[in-house]
Amino acid sequence: MSFFWEALQRVALVCCTLGIALTFRVNPPQDFEIVDPGYLGYLCLQWKPPLFLDNFKECTVEYELKYRNFGSKIWKTIITTNLYYKDGFDLNKGVEAKIHTLLPQQCTNESTVRSLWSEATYWTPPQGNVETKIQDMDCVYYNWLYLFCSWKPGMDVPLDTNYNLFYWYDGLDHPMQCDDYMTINGQNTGCSFPSLKSPDYKDFYICVNGSSRSTAIRPSYFIFQLQNIVKPLPPDYVSLTLKDSNEVILKWSVPAGPIPAACFIYEVLVTEDDTTRVSTTIENEMCITRKSNKSNQVCFLVKSKVNIYCSETGIWSEWSEEQCWRG
Repeated sequence: MSFFWEALQRVALVCCTLGIALTFRVNPPQDFEIVDPGYLGYLCLQWKPPLFLDNFKECTVEYELKYRNFGSKIWKTIITTNLYYKDGFDLNKGVEAKIHTLLPQQCTNESTVRSLWSEATYWTPPQGNVETKIQDMDCVYYNWLYLFCSWKPGMDVPLDTNYNLFYWYDGLDHPMQCDDYMTINGQNTGCSFPSLKSPDYKDFYICVNGSSRSTAIRPSYFIFQLQNIVKPLPPDYVSLTLKDSNEVILKWSVPAGPIPAACFIYEVLVTEDDTTRVSTTIENEMCITRKSNKSNQVCFLVKSKVNIYCSETGIWSEWSEEQCWRG
């Protein structure tokens, strides 16, 4: 490394003496492409080092990669020293990406030097009219244990049309097909999934395609994370105790199942005579003040959801059984 810098300094001294500006240039990466390994949207962006990189073999060359789905206003940006990068994409749309080479400041002894961009695109050739795609796809991970997805057939599809669901997530060797379909009139309209092994906090990829003897059916692609579509059980035990003439203690059990108690948030609906109020809490009890000690009745219901500490979003459970105090 010291030899490289000594040579660089000698070149810079000569250029300075002769009044020549020393300009560093680097080529863009070669053979930049987007490769689909068949994982329903998990793509590999790969490239080769730029030409004449030996001139900078003493440097750690970096690459700035930008990519997005067609139509997105936001580019994702990655800086890496590797020659590939993998990520998930919505295959309902095309993909575009661009990359250039970076020479960091320590390589040029000045500012960072960037090459021109190298660009690549990828899309799956569309087949069938868009109206033939399934409609109203809905997936719920019940109590963080059991995944079920349902859909409706496309519009005006032939009577012999049927749909098949395939899924993949990191940990599976290849995409799997649903082996437990729900059917209506002989047509697949939903899938119950087997016991899934460690799929949480990973992108979960689904493709629902179809077939008909008379027309092509457009496939549909989906990406989600299971912890974000969990629908827990409601508390199965609730109680209400009158503490004094003004305060009421509400208590309920942590919902049954594998979800840790710290992962819950609760919504409590309190009805006092003809008025209602809603509160949220992460505790499984609450003290409320009665609006009037002349109230004839106080009732409450509780439902649960996985909170923001364990998921980005979630689905509310059903309401618990109502518990009431009557004066």
